[in-house]
Amino acid sequence: MNDQPFVDFAGRRVILTGASSGIGRAIAIELARRGASVVLVGRDKERLSETAAQMPTPPIDVWQLDLADSSSVGEGVLQLSRKHGRFYGLCHCAGLVETRPLSSLNAVRLRELMEVNLTAGIELAKAVTRRDVCTEGEGSLVFLSSVYASVGMPGQIAYSATKGAVLAAARAMAIELARRRIRVNTVSPGLVHTPLSDTALARLTDEHLKALEAAHPLGPGSPEEVARVVTFVLSPQNSWMTGTDVVIDGGFSAR
Repeated sequence: MNDQPFVDFAGRRVILTGASSGIGRAIAIELARRGASVVLVGRDKERLSETAAQMPTPPIDVWQLDLADSSSVGEGVLQLSRKHGRFYGLCHCAGLVETRPLSSLNAVRLRELMEVNLTAGIELAKAVTRRDVCTEGEGSLVFLSSVYASVGMPGQIAYSATKGAVLAAARAMAIELARRRIRVNTVSPGLVHTPLSDTALARLTDEHLKALEAAHPLGPGSPEEVARVVTFVLSPQNSWMTGTDVVIDGGFSAR
C-alpha cells in the first residue's frame, strides 16, 4: 500500500509568478505547506516580502521582475538554477486584466496584456524546460487561464483573447513536452475577488457586478480555493495528467 501523501512536493523547486498578492500569494502559501521550495516572482518587492512572511517555510529566492518585458527571463531562470539547482515546475499566475469595451480597445493595450498573460509564460516555460535547468524525467507547468477563455463576457475581449491563447499554447506544449515527461496544464477560475480583479470590476455598475456574482451558482470563489486546485494539478502525484484545463468557477460555465 502506498502511504505517500496525496500532494507532496518533497523539496522540489518551483517558480511562481504573480506571487505578490491574490491567487499567486495563496498558491505560494499552499506550495510551501506541501513541501515545495518556491521562487517568488513579481514586480513589487515589498508585497513579495509580505507573501514570504505568510509562508510556513520561507521561499528559496525572491525575484523582482516586471513581466511586461520578458527579455531577461531566460537568463534569470538560468542563474536561479545555477544558484539553487534544477527546477521541477513552473506556475505562471501573473496576469493583467482589464474591463474595456470594443469601442475603447486599442492595439497597444492588447499587446500589453498579451505580453504578460501569454508571452512571458511561454518565455518562462522555454527557460524552465531547458535540459540544463529542469529535473530529468519529470516536470510540471501550470498556467492560469480563465473561464472567460471559453465563455463570452462584455468588456473582456482583450483579456479573453489572451487567456484563450494560453489554453491553446498549453495544449500544444503538453504534446511537445510529453516525450520528456514534462506535463503542461491550465487552471481556469471564475470570479475570484482579488486586488487585481476588483480593480477591473470597479468599472462595472453595482447592478452589473451583482448580476455577475449571481451568475456563479456557488458565488464568487476565494484565492485559497484556486490555490488548492493549482497545487494539486502541479503536484508530482498527478503524473498522468497533461494537456488538461481544470475549471473552478462555482458553476458559472455550467449554466
